[in-house]
Amino acid sequence: MTGKVLGLALAAALTVACAPRAPRTVSMRMVGSPPDATVTIDDQFVGTLDVVARRGVALPPGSHRISVEAAGYLPWDRIVEATEGAGPVRLDVRLTRVPD
Repeated sequence: MTGKVLGLALAAALTVACAPRAPRTVSMRMVGSPPDATVTIDDQFVGTLDVVARRGVALPPGSHRISVEAAGYLPWDRIVEATEGAGPVRLDVRLTRVPD
């Protein structure tokens, strides 16, 4: 290889090796009730329970606080660990009505 060709090959290899890697995510799937309950992840509103159940959520790896709330129901809070390569996080959320 000539010096110029070798330099181009090395530059191409470095470009591939140094290219930013796509962020990894872990799928979270939820089912539950009531369907209009609000879902927040790490204090950020992501949608109602029925929408999140249909679409799912992509979480970055790590610990996340999942909260589900609805008027007239006790709130639901969990810390979940999203682990890359471990498969989706699956949550079954059934809110309990506030006692009379």
